[in-house]
Amino acid sequence: MTGVERETGAGAARLHNGDGRAAMLLVCEHASCHIPAEYGDLGLPPALREAHIAWDPGALAVAEHLSEAFDAPLVAGAASRLLFDCNRPPEAPDAIPERSEIHDIPGNRGLTADARADRVRRFHDPFRALLAGTLARFAAPPVLVTVHSFTPVYRGAPRAVQIGLLHDSDDRMARAMFDRAGVHTDLAVALNQPYGPGDGVTHTLRAHALPVGAPNVMLEIRNDLIATPRAQADIGRMLAGWIAAAAADCGIVTGAEGRPCA
Repeated sequence: MTGVERETGAGAARLHNGDGRAAMLLVCEHASCHIPAEYGDLGLPPALREAHIAWDPGALAVAEHLSEAFDAPLVAGAASRLLFDCNRPPEAPDAIPERSEIHDIPGNRGLTADARADRVRRFHDPFRALLAGTLARFAAPPVLVTVHSFTPVYRGAPRAVQIGLLHDSDDRMARAMFDRAGVHTDLAVALNQPYGPGDGVTHTLRAHALPVGAPNVMLEIRNDLIATPRAQADIGRMLAGWIAAAAADCGIVTGAEGRPCA
């Protein structure tokens, strides 16, 4: 790998566009459904190992379009969240889930303390180190944007929201984007939906953005909207303009030119 794109740990995380010049850092924790061979199949059939319980389908492609549009670095997970969810602290029960949504994860049941600690060392620690190290290279705290996707139906209930703008105690970017939503999209947009801080999903924001005062937002995109390369590019293009405008409303200079996504 070059200095622009490199992998860290044992395939735990990857840095895209590491030389990006914008005052922005993109993060995609659930970018991959890859399970290294030594973990077998975790007792799951192929369809579940590629389903939403294993990663956020479409999220990495959207994040890559944003990275290109803004010329911003992107830190992405390189292994399935079923092994370790890098948007959770090690002590969280769902960091290594024994059950996800309605599905049992046999390969995660009954892990010893040593086995759990090994997962933390293998996946959590390299991801956090790469993210912290990339963030530390900025002269001033950048805008931190995390990119996720969610299912149209959860536990049998349809979800009306199409784009969620999530925040923790710093709501500057989320509220600025919400206030501008109608200018940029006709999709159904909501704050802290379909998840919020009470669900434990703002760990990356709490661990990396809040301590240094970095403006931040967590994007949740309904995954039926980003199921194809064309749709991913269209959503990426729309989000790029929306994020840039919201940052400007907050008096934040990203140094981004907002180039169209390919």
